[in-house]
Amino acid sequence: MEQILSTKYFHNSLENWLISFGIVVGVILFARLVYLVLRVFAKMVTSKTKTKIDDIILEKMERPMVMMIILGGLRFSFERLHFATKIENYVENAFVILIAINITLFAVRVFEALIENYLVPYSQKDDNTLDTQKIMLIERGMKIIVWSVGIILGLNNAGIDVGALVAGLGIGGLAVALAAQDTVKNIFGGVTIFLDKPFRISDRIVINGLDGFVEYIGIRSTRLRTLEGRLITIPNAQFSENPIENITIEPARRVVTTLGLIYNTSTEKMQLAINTLKEISKANENIIAHGETTVYFEKFSAYSLDIKFIYFIKKEADIFETQHVINIQVLQKFNENNLEFAYPTQTIYRKSLD
Repeated sequence: MEQILSTKYFHNSLENWLISFGIVVGVILFARLVYLVLRVFAKMVTSKTKTKIDDIILEKMERPMVMMIILGGLRFSFERLHFATKIENYVENAFVILIAINITLFAVRVFEALIENYLVPYSQKDDNTLDTQKIMLIERGMKIIVWSVGIILGLNNAGIDVGALVAGLGIGGLAVALAAQDTVKNIFGGVTIFLDKPFRISDRIVINGLDGFVEYIGIRSTRLRTLEGRLITIPNAQFSENPIENITIEPARRVVTTLGLIYNTSTEKMQLAINTLKEISKANENIIAHGETTVYFEKFSAYSLDIKFIYFIKKEADIFETQHVINIQVLQKFNENNLEFAYPTQTIYRKSLD
């Protein structure tokens, strides 16, 4: 048995490998115990305080703390073993970077929780200057800063010269900048959306012939759910280069309809048609005051006498249902009064040669 345990694998005896493995298993079990203690007993203490900050920090600290204990156990078990100096340096630097990532992840999770528990409820109040877009910008900017600092500190503690690395990256910076022109334009377009706020999440907008509801606003792109139910991703650069129609914030929906009557329509019938349209709009409670409605004999077209009918639907009303009701009433009233709609026709005169 002693001979088997003393057998060496990769410069270490089997006994040392087993001991190191046992240390790792024991540390994992210990980390699990710490996790349960933090969830049960520590929460009993923080629940007695008035502030929520300690509860948030404790909740977000559970997993990073467990990971830190596991990393410590792995490092201790590795130090018991013997490897080539080069491998030991690589593994040591890897542990340093993993610890930095773990701490950075903990910081990011705490910031996210603080924003969710404090800034988001504050933005939902009426008397504030924050909105969802600004909070998203703050959150993403915070993540970029924290991760940048965490990565730089991790690389620096791992023995990597960050200054020289940045200088080396600067040599190819021009080529990268040229290749990333579109990305930069999209990022500036995203910043423009956050600052100017031409629309917000859940707003219905029209851009480049696309009509839909905004579901997501990112730094590089925005997602739009069209009326057909399709999800379209639009680069943010398009929002700074094209006009945007925000339908959600319109005070009312303007509807323009052209009704063509046949050329045999008399003057009295034409006036009757105009009066009928005014009465229909006046009777509908979803139409803005009758003074805003415009009905007039517009022109003599090739096949019809055209009436222009313009009315405004209230913002809070169902746009499509209101148009449906109006059109049904127009069709019904015109049929009752024998007002005939025109369609393309031709009259052919034949001259007899007899």
